Amino acid sequence: MKAAFPHTIPIFAGFCFLGMTYGIYMHVSGFSFVYPLIMSMIIFGGSLEFLAVSMLLGRFAPVQTLIMVLMVQARHLFYGIAMLDRFKGMGWKKFYLIFGMCDETFSINCSVEIPEDVDKGWFMFFVTLLDQIYWVSGAALGGILGSFITFNTDGLDFVMTAMFVVIFLEQWLKEKKHYTAYIGLAASVLCLWVFGADSFMVPAMVCIVAGLTFMRKPIERAGGLL
Repeated sequence: MKAAFPHTIPIFAGFCFLGMTYGIYMHVSGFSFVYPLIMSMIIFGGSLEFLAVSMLLGRFAPVQTLIMVLMVQARHLFYGIAMLDRFKGMGWKKFYLIFGMCDETFSINCSVEIPEDVDKGWFMFFVTLLDQIYWVSGAALGGILGSFITFNTDGLDFVMTAMFVVIFLEQWLKEKKHYTAYIGLAASVLCLWVFGADSFMVPAMVCIVAGLTFMRKPIERAGGLL
């Protein structure tokens, strides 16, 4: 844990702030702090948890919800494949490492050079545990503090839009040729025009996956990220 903690400090700064925003957002949407606390423990997927708020407030649509969840979190399939060798021989810790793997935890456990005198399994376990503690604590604290907020919170849900815009811009800056960005924009605009604002999300994600699959080789040659 002592060896893992310094690598998680940047995650702590980001997760506490964003987790608190999520907790406040849940509160102003009509949920007690218990909801963000439990959801952050069980779901533990930042963007998905923000989306879950609108799902809980919207009409009952289990099939559409399942498809959206699978599409939003599909990148974890590739994370899991990349970590197959690293998780070998971890025993019971392997199950928690699989459950608790998020973008930030994956980036640390996949790339960090673990000291030779530190057990690899316990190092990755504590990286995963600390990152989840940061997120759960921030979400619960935001849910509690939300009841004491007196300023106008209209528009707070825009934090989710802002988060995805930042992710898009980071992806744009990483790529030399913006194939993935163009595919995402074209698919979203086309599906928005065809299906309307209330039903375009799932078709757009399907089109994006199809476009990325079709353009996989040109994207890889250009150094793009799938």
